[in-house]
Parts: sequence; structure tokens; C-alpha cells
Amino acid sequence: MAKAGFGPRIVSGTGWGWPVALLLTNGAYLARMGLFRRAWQRLVAASSSGILLGEVKEKRVSDKGSGADFGKAEVDSSFFPEKDFREELTAELQREPAFTIIIAARNEAQNLPGLLADLAAQLPVAGGFEVLVVDDHSTDATARLVEQTAPEVAFPLRLLHLAELPGAPTGKKAAVQAAIAAARAPWLLLTDADCRVPAGWVAAYARAVADQPAARFISGPVLLTGRGWLATLQGLELAGLVGVGAASIGRNAPTMCNGANLAYRRQDFYTVQGFAGNEQVASGDDEFLLHKLHAAFPGSIRFLADAQALVQTPAQPTVRQLLRQRVRWASKWRHYQTRAPQRLAVLVLLANLTFPVGAGLWLAGTVPGWAVVLSWATKLLADALLLLPVLRFLGRRRWLWWVPLLQLAYAPYALLTGLAGLRGSYEWKGRQLR
Repeated sequence: MAKAGFGPRIVSGTGWGWPVALLLTNGAYLARMGLFRRAWQRLVAASSSGILLGEVKEKRVSDKGSGADFGKAEVDSSFFPEKDFREELTAELQREPAFTIIIAARNEAQNLPGLLADLAAQLPVAGGFEVLVVDDHSTDATARLVEQTAPEVAFPLRLLHLAELPGAPTGKKAAVQAAIAAARAPWLLLTDADCRVPAGWVAAYARAVADQPAARFISGPVLLTGRGWLATLQGLELAGLVGVGAASIGRNAPTMCNGANLAYRRQDFYTVQGFAGNEQVASGDDEFLLHKLHAAFPGSIRFLADAQALVQTPAQPTVRQLLRQRVRWASKWRHYQTRAPQRLAVLVLLANLTFPVGAGLWLAGTVPGWAVVLSWATKLLADALLLLPVLRFLGRRRWLWWVPLLQLAYAPYALLTGLAGLRGSYEWKGRQLR
């Protein structure tokens, strides 16, 4: 057996099969990331607020109005406008609003004050908006907090209880469906209870709706926030998902989006029969609908590359919670009905496996070291190629230095969450789900 090393020698009889396979896989991945980079750059160039793209600053949860005093269910009334202005604006909004903002909430009394404060600070939008919070059988003060806040805000704020509906359904899909049935606006704008939104969030979507009359589904950018290495690696991973999702939309082959920041027409939800066909899957209230709307209305999906539409959401604080969240995400992959996301998922998984597989083959003396290094360098180049403009948009260019570490950790992490996701069973917010 030939001695393993970085020279060109390999085990006799093995040929060039493995080195070629490693290089071709990451070569294909590099080509795909190059296409995605160009698609992302076109989206940013087309954005009317492109000059703001590098100026996003991270909110600190200690800032006033962030809802950092999470132990209290009450909301500081100083977050909201004066009473006379509230009454005047509320009267104006008795007509049909332009947007219904939907927030599914389960045990979110700690997080909702920050989001409601952000919504109270929104820039004016023609037609205004209403907010529907759907309480998914919370055991904390979520419902009480919404009830206490409703008289203090200038926008219509309503609370729906899943426990009061026939059959007492549970889960985010049930919450979204209940909210859509009660919504008064033609456009639905969705985010999560633990998110923070900038003052121009609703206005950015209003501009997109006005400028893109053919749009039926609009996906927005999401930034993961937090401190420490775990939060940074999560943020880098999500940045890649945001970039790929946006670029796929830009190439008219949508693959993914994020339920923390998206909008679609209320009527179109019913036209494609909502979540019918995937009701049994607890996750996927965002991507399954994206795929159905793309199939029914080709060319109607948009990505909002606008810094004023950038939603922030906190990173998972522990590895255990991170794995639970990612298993929840992965559980929907096997239920995809379209080929584009399936093909992309396979390519990404194979590319992430090339380094550990290549390193193992090198240790066994089957593959020369130079092939492993070249293959890995190709993978890193591909990741950097896409991530650099995305991280510039997010205001997190320094995260690029973490790409090699994420690459080393990603293969076992992706395999673990992927295999666990195939089982279809996971725990989330105190529930055992499938």
C-alpha cells in the first residue's frame, strides 16, 4: 500500500475515481453558488433602497422598547403614541386595512412586548394595518399581555384563541389558518413572536406590493442575532439559507423562505387550498405554500431585498435547542413535492460531506492529500462567493472568517439533523410533534 501523504500517489488499482468524484461534486457546487451570487446581486441592484444595504445595525435587547424586562406581562405605555393620536388613527383604520399582520404565539409573554413596540413604531402606510395574535394554548401570560396592550396601541390588535375553536386545534398552521379566516386585509404579513422588525417594515412591503402588482408571495430577509460562537455560526448558516432562498426566487425556481418574514395574498391562500396536502406536517407553513403558489402562479414569487424589511430573530441559546429547531426544519424535506429544493438539498449535503469523506479516504491511503485540500478549497470558495454579498447586505461581513469552522462542523451536524428529520418526530415548545 502506498504511503498516505500530500503527493500524487494513491493505492494501486483505485484509480482516479474518488478524487474526480470529490472535485466534480464541489465543482458543481461552486458553479451553483456562482449562479446564486449573480441572482442575489441582481435582486439587490433592483432594490429601491440599495444604498442602505450596508448600514443595518444590530439592535441590542437592552435598548429601551425592546421588551427586555421579560418577566413582566405588562407593556410600558411609553412605547405607544399619545391617546388622542391613537383614537384618531384607530378611527381612520376602521375601513379595510392594507395588511393583516399575523403572529402565532405559544408561551411568548417574554418576547411579545418587543415586537408590539416595534409595530407601534411603524412608519405610516396607506390603508394602515391590523394585527392578529393567535394564542396557541399558552400556559403563560401571553393572552393577558395582548389584552392589556390592545387599548394602548394605535392599530387594531385582536387576540384569537385556538382553544376556543372547534376541536381546539394546535400548532402554527392551525394558528395561521385561524388568523387568515379572521383577517380583513387583502395582504397577509407574517412574522414570529420573538422577532424584532424595523420601523419601515410594513412600508417596505407596501412599496413592494405597489411596485410589483404581479407579485403574489413576497419573501423577506432575516438576520439571526446573539453573542458568542454558537450564535455566530447559526447566523452564518441562516445567512446562507437567506441567500440561497433569495437567489432561487430570483432565478424563478423558488426553493426556500423563512416564515419569520413573508407576505402573500389572502385570496391566493384559498385558491391553492392553503395547507391542504401537508396538514400532517407540523413544520412547513412557509415553504409548502411557497411551492404551491409558484406552481399555480409561475413568476409571481418575489424577494424583498430591502434593508428596511430586515427582520431580526434570536439565535438558539444552547446546542440542544439548536438541534431541536433544525430537526423541526429538516422534518419537512421529505414531504417536498417539487424537484428544485430536493435537488438543491442533495447537492448541498454531498458538498458538505466531501471534506470528512475525503479526509477519511486520505487517512486510509485511498485518496491523495492534494485532492482533499483542493476539493475543500473549492467548497470554501463557493461558500464565500455567495456569502460575501449576503453578509454585506446583513451588515455582518466579519462573519466570513467563520466559514472554515462552520464547514468543519456542518457535515456531522447536517447528517444528524437530516437523519433525525427523516424520523419526523421532534419536541418543540413542550410538545412532541411529527
